[in-house]
Amino acid sequence: MQDAVVAVIRRDGRVLMVQRGPRAAFAGYWQPLSGRLEPGESQAEAVVREAREEGGLDVRPLRKIWECPADGADFWLHWWLAEPLAAELQPDRDEIADARWLTPGEIRELPLTFAGDREFFASVFPTLD
Repeated sequence: MQDAVVAVIRRDGRVLMVQRGPRAAFAGYWQPLSGRLEPGESQAEAVVREAREEGGLDVRPLRKIWECPADGADFWLHWWLAEPLAAELQPDRDEIADARWLTPGEIRELPLTFAGDREFFASVFPTLD
């Protein structure tokens, strides 16, 4: 099983959610920014790299907050809370069809989300300070 990170980027009570682009696996699904670890890379380094590569966003990883298996893939997901260092978002349109800052309530109403993401936003996210 490969390791991957999920970047829960929080700003003003909202979380950055992205919709997978047409060329990505599970196209149309909404999720936080995520990606697999590269050889020799720490989880925190992967959070920074994925946010920059996919979202064009510089972030500061704060701490690991959860972990779970990925839905429909052979990945172990390491969930990290991160804060944006700049407000400008520049998504990679090959990988991301849309990006929005959403409240947990709005996230729960998205039409296509993964079961693990729904569990996180229902059970884990409300406990974060």
